Amino acid sequence: MAFEYLTAAGKRLEYTWVHRAPAAGEAVLVFLHEGLGCIAMWRDFPANLAAACDMPGLVYSRAGYGGSDGIDLPRPITYQEDEARDALTGVLDTLGIEKAILIGHSDGGTIALIHAGLDDTGRVLGAATMAAHVFNEEICLEGIREARQVWQTTDLRDKLMRYHGDNVDTAFFGWNDTWQRDDYWHWNVEKYLPSITCPLLVMQGKDDHYGSEDQVDAIVKGAGGPAEKLMIADCGHNPHFDQPDVTIRAICRFVQVLNDTAADGR
Repeated sequence: MAFEYLTAAGKRLEYTWVHRAPAAGEAVLVFLHEGLGCIAMWRDFPANLAAACDMPGLVYSRAGYGGSDGIDLPRPITYQEDEARDALTGVLDTLGIEKAILIGHSDGGTIALIHAGLDDTGRVLGAATMAAHVFNEEICLEGIREARQVWQTTDLRDKLMRYHGDNVDTAFFGWNDTWQRDDYWHWNVEKYLPSITCPLLVMQGKDDHYGSEDQVDAIVKGAGGPAEKLMIADCGHNPHFDQPDVTIRAICRFVQVLNDTAADGR
């Protein structure tokens, strides 16, 4: 996969187009990765989804991940808000994306929600989230503590280094340490939900060990626009890997309605 580079919020970020690059004014699927993710860790899901929807897809690695610029630790409590407000806006502006449908997983889902709540331009046509969080909860901390044990007792670091290179330690600890900080227990971004007027598809695995169904219910109830809830059976924290066919069908259906609505409004 050939990567290109851009600068957003003062950081050099790797990115790539999947399925095809967009034509002028065409809506783009924008993929926002999880707290340990990057372009490569999405595997073939973005390309498969973009092909199924027959739309251009943009995938990029946030600062501190993959081959993008590194970050300094500790992260601020507002790191997801900062990413949604500054970096994502910079990416979309730099690439001239006028219409975006956000596809976010875990931290990326949270960033998608915050950005949709901040968007006052109408650029965000909708957002599909997988395992997004809007508040901290004990089940999340339990999963994060388990991940720390895996990091300490297995070759997880070596495996992640294949994807993150020199960013591997800040990628892991910037996620794992931040969520376990005492001052992060009260982290909550529900305040952004009432400002989201675009449609949402809010997905989560029924067996997600990082978040309860309360997260989905809070998003759907708090959103200022239409929001659809989808709990996926036989599925953990990664719907796009655990149940890819179900996930792709659901998002394609959601995206088709968004595109039809946008076309009617022309």
